[in-house]
Amino acid sequence: MSEQQRAGAPGRLYGVGLGPGDPSLMTVRAVEVIAEADVVAYHSARHGRSIARSIAAAHIRPDHVEEALVYPVTTETTDHPGGYRGALEEFYAEAAARLAAHLDAGRTVAVLAEGDPLFYGSYMHMHKRLADRYPTEVVPGVTSVSAAAARLGTPLVEGEEVLTILPGTLPEEELTARLAATDSAVVMKLGRTFPAVRRAFEASGRLPEARYVERATMAGERTGDLAGTDPGSVPYFAVAVLPSRIDAPRPSPAPGSPAHPDSPALGSSAPDSPAPGSSAPASPAPDASAPDASAPDAETGLGEVVVVGTGPAGPLWLTPETRGALAAADDLVGYTTYLDRVPVRPGQRRHGSDNKVESERAEFALDLARRGHRVAVVSGGDPGVFAMATAVLEVASQDAYADVPVRVLPGVTAANAAAARAGAPLGHDYATLSLSDRLKPWEVIAERLRAAASADLVIALYNPGSRSRTWQVGKARDLLLEHRSPDTPVVLGRDVGGPAESVRTVRLADLDPAEVDMRTVLIVGSSQTRWVRRGGGEEIVWTPRRYPEA
Repeated sequence: MSEQQRAGAPGRLYGVGLGPGDPSLMTVRAVEVIAEADVVAYHSARHGRSIARSIAAAHIRPDHVEEALVYPVTTETTDHPGGYRGALEEFYAEAAARLAAHLDAGRTVAVLAEGDPLFYGSYMHMHKRLADRYPTEVVPGVTSVSAAAARLGTPLVEGEEVLTILPGTLPEEELTARLAATDSAVVMKLGRTFPAVRRAFEASGRLPEARYVERATMAGERTGDLAGTDPGSVPYFAVAVLPSRIDAPRPSPAPGSPAHPDSPALGSSAPDSPAPGSSAPASPAPDASAPDASAPDAETGLGEVVVVGTGPAGPLWLTPETRGALAAADDLVGYTTYLDRVPVRPGQRRHGSDNKVESERAEFALDLARRGHRVAVVSGGDPGVFAMATAVLEVASQDAYADVPVRVLPGVTAANAAAARAGAPLGHDYATLSLSDRLKPWEVIAERLRAAASADLVIALYNPGSRSRTWQVGKARDLLLEHRSPDTPVVLGRDVGGPAESVRTVRLADLDPAEVDMRTVLIVGSSQTRWVRRGGGEEIVWTPRRYPEA
């Protein structure tokens, strides 16, 4: 009889992590707890075989009371009125009641769990139902994640890398996005999910890096490349692993993947001019003769150029696809202000320059790619909207770079960001113009402003002014007043998403050029745009989706 039984006190509940399968990887504490327990409980399928019990078998005595918690269903269908989830909820409640009866009698109960009890483990369902009622201790165990990395013999994460752990049961598109965005990853719960998981790795461009581990530390252990694994042979107890990228051998892109040289180059025809936020004086292009710039990678073959947009501010505005491209790059090339938004990664080379050397920057990036480097050209906002995509594609169209793969990844534009903060001023047809006359004459800008204004379009104005250009905003305001009411709302979005963010709305007649700089984007409403103060004092600007009939 235990001390608790003699004292009439309730027993103690233990969640015991057994590690990934090899009994020698059980912790000393796990062995101690099993030895002290009156009751040993474990989950199993209806066939009655329990992996958890088999791991701890050497420590289970004949005088232990054993509680086999047999699932009523696993992956098959059920006629339970609550469906699969209802059947499991009923099972968990009944299993918890069985354990509670032992605990009420003063018996110590050890619930065995493969891996770690609180890491995708069955024990947690008992813990949530019992831990608030009985003294409880959770004994951690070695997870299958750690076991898989050890069996592969490769670092999982290093430095500031991010590890993402994903269940293979997630929707395929969600898996794809998360794999594209992370540094390292482990995907659990394979088996029947494996075909979709493999497609997600391929769609994210990460399949060449991916490894496969089956039954780590158990009998029948198998490791290999994920791409070469037969889907029909994959059990539930298998994981897919994206190891650390730092100092890792560079895999060859798979045919059909975005980075493969045979993949088609993507492009954009957006016009090019300085991006919002750029006002530094001109400086030379990146130094292509610098040792860190010109040294080719150890691997041979063609690299690629990916032109990415960081959005209007920091990491919250990055898409998962862009995060993945930035993490995979050997070299980052861009205007220094935008490069500063990208985290520093060991082994990556960064080539910053001024904002007025777009063509030189593009040529530099393409030269690196021709030497076998994976290059990310970094823009603010969307790279195809008054940014670097056109500059890169213009140079890439030359015969010398015809074979270099080029991709353009979208980003959140300054106009979209400011519009979202203000409400929905871009809810109907709109035009986007740059007020910079550095790459086109003012006469062309004025003509386009008149055309957009006379067509009653909402107008988003980029590059409105700088220290050297102070009169364009006033000229644009006067031209617009020839076609628009003085009361037309104008949204001024400055540094949207940044520390100095300011979004406010003024009447067109009250637009003051002195309050506008290169970090500002202007959104001028149409005749239908509404500027409304809601009940709580909040001001919103929106343009109706329906235009009135004549």
